[in-house]
Parts: sequence; C-alpha cells; structure tokens
Amino acid sequence: MNTSHRYSREPYDVLVVGGGIVGATLACALAEEPLRVAILEHNPPPSAPSGDYTLRVSAIAPSSRTIFEHIGAWSDMQPQRICPVEEMHIWDSGGSGAIHFDSADLGEPCLAYIIENDAMLAALWWRIAQCDHVDTYCPSELGAIEVHDDRVTVHLSEGGHLSTRLLVGADGARSIVRARMSISSTRWDYAQQGIVAMVAVEKPRRYTAWQRFLPTGPLAFLPLPDGRYSIVWSVDAAQAEALLAQDDAGFLESLQAAFGERLGNMRSSSARLAFPLQRAHAQRYVAPRVALIGDAAHTVHPLAGQGVNLGLLDAAALAEVLLDAHHADRDIGSLATVRRYERWRKGDNLAMLVLTDGLKRLFGSSISALVQLRNTGLDLTNAVTPLKRTLMRHAAGLAGDLPKLARPQQSAPPHA
Repeated sequence: MNTSHRYSREPYDVLVVGGGIVGATLACALAEEPLRVAILEHNPPPSAPSGDYTLRVSAIAPSSRTIFEHIGAWSDMQPQRICPVEEMHIWDSGGSGAIHFDSADLGEPCLAYIIENDAMLAALWWRIAQCDHVDTYCPSELGAIEVHDDRVTVHLSEGGHLSTRLLVGADGARSIVRARMSISSTRWDYAQQGIVAMVAVEKPRRYTAWQRFLPTGPLAFLPLPDGRYSIVWSVDAAQAEALLAQDDAGFLESLQAAFGERLGNMRSSSARLAFPLQRAHAQRYVAPRVALIGDAAHTVHPLAGQGVNLGLLDAAALAEVLLDAHHADRDIGSLATVRRYERWRKGDNLAMLVLTDGLKRLFGSSISALVQLRNTGLDLTNAVTPLKRTLMRHAAGLAGDLPKLARPQQSAPPHA
C-alpha cells in the first residue's frame, strides 16, 4: 500500500471511490494484475474488531466466501468471529405456514456465514496493504469530477487531483459519484427502520437462523459463535422510535412477544441501533469511464440478506470484465467495456429487488386471501424438495451466471 508518494502512479487504471466491503473487494480482485489501482475513502483505515461483537453483521453466501478465498482475504477474517448457518426456519405470524432450509439437502457445509462487517473490512484492507499495485487515499473526500475522452480527473476536497482511465462508484446508497454523473435512481422509502442488537436466549440452537414474518416485516435471529443472536427487526418508524427508547427489560418483553417461545426466554440485550429501510435502483450502472457497484447501483430490503452478496457479485463481475479487456489490450474505461458489466449484473439485481419488495408487501398484507396464499405457498415450497433446493442454490449463490471469482476452485485433473 502506497500512501507516502500519493501521486506517483498517475494516471491510474481504476480509481475506486468507497473503501467499504464491495469497493475493497474490487481493489483486491484487481491487485494481482499490473493495473494501477487506487481507493478513495472518507473514513480512516479500519482496524480488526476485538472484544464484544459489533452490531452490524452480514449473512455471507457461500459464493461470497469463494470470492474472498480467491482474493486471499477469507483466511484473515478471524474464524472465531464467524458463525456458519447450517439450517434456517421461516414461518408466518399470520398463519401456520413454515419452511425449513437445511444445508445437508444441498450437500453443502452451510447456507451462509454470519460475519461482522468490521471483520470483513479489516481483512480486506489488510490484504490491500500487501498489494504493490494499490494506493489508498484515506481519509480523503471526493470533490469535482471531470470526464474526458480518455480519462477522468477527480479533484480532492483537501486539494490536488487524481486521474484514472475508469472511475468506480462504490460509495453506498447516497453515492456522490452517481449524483455527480447525473445518473438517476428510482427510490422508495419504506418508512421503516431495521433495528439491530445482540440478544442472549434461554435455548439457543447452534448454527441455526430463524425468521418470523410479522405484519410490519421480518424479525430475523442470526446465530453468533458465542451462542447469542444478532437480530434484525423491520418495524415502522414510529415503532422503531418506541423500541429504541425502551430499557432493556421493556425491549426484551417486546421482542419476546414478537418472536415467540421457540428459543425460550429472551435473557439479555446489547445496545440497539436502527437504520432506514429503502429500495433503490440506478437507471444506469455505467457511463463513459464510470461504473457503479454495490449500494451505489442498487439497494434491496434486508429480508433475504442479499444486499452485500449482490454487491460482491458486482465487484467480481466488473473485475472479470476489466481484466478480460486488459488482457485483450482493449480500453478498460470505454463504454463498450463497462456495458458488458451492466448487461451481466443489472437484470439479476433488478430481479432480486423485485422479489424482496414483493415478499415484503405480500407478508405485510392482512387481506385474508393473501394470508392464506402465502401460508399455502410456504407449506408447498417446504414440501416440494426440488423447488426448495433450487431456492437454496440461488440464495447461496450456487446457481446462475456467476463470475469466475464466485465459482469454487476446481481440483486439478489427475495425471495421465
């Protein structure tokens, strides 16, 4: 990592704005090639979490683990802070419909991994620190953007500028890159908050996740390595405000009433925080010499836990497109090059956005016919093994048009 001679590699081949999980993954995916890569990030470099678990965690699909393995970051993600999910129980509070997913039905070790966001970030930045071809500008703020025929010039708010053949916006749902490039985004605010906390229960089930659909949205219990659960509770904004204002005893009582008795009594809770629930989709993912990935291009409801996984597939797909162009001696920043990435990822991301939005609305309805329909659908899906296996394979990132980085490494063929 080069920060002492900050302008020595100009012009860069790729400048990534946003050093979060998705942006850092893209930088790592490009780092083994002789491309000049830079990351511009407004936060200080992350440090590995220690002590108690942090509140923001993600359910990482097996395909995302494969991406991390291929870029050399998985082994540094503190195994003692990762919990595999082998089973998942989903049921509807408005009826008897339920579905049970088991990784054994797929012949896979698990359905997902619960990992702290901070643990992923620290491992990715540690990997970046080992890369000779990646510079970091951190903390640094993005200023004006000028797009030319053969490059993009980025001005830094603290002074100075950088030039690059391709600018990548990985700067989140409120992407400055997207706004500066005048790329419109269709956005819907659910007027809800997702409450997160760590909770201890009387009867924990190791390696098992739980999700109950309530009228306001899902309540998920995601297992942690120490037997506690990270909860994500989707509630209306007014209810979120009331839940955050409760003391621990009052919050646990509300949580018990919402979740039920499947894990026994709720025993303790950490501090709580909330984040707004929205969906959004950029009209375009690319422009000449610009590409958007992750939340800068799309955000989905968290009920399926797919947000970060979609972003990681974006990063892997864009890396593959850029490396293919580089190896063929084509311009990596041309519109023809980056459009290949857009065509690859936009349809899949839109399908997941529509699916999660539809499920949110279906399970939030109190219309008796829809309640009966969704309960019948859960029971039917649970009973039809091939259908359930197909759903599991897609959720785990084991099906579809996957980038090379998301495909499991093939064992070498035997010698003749």
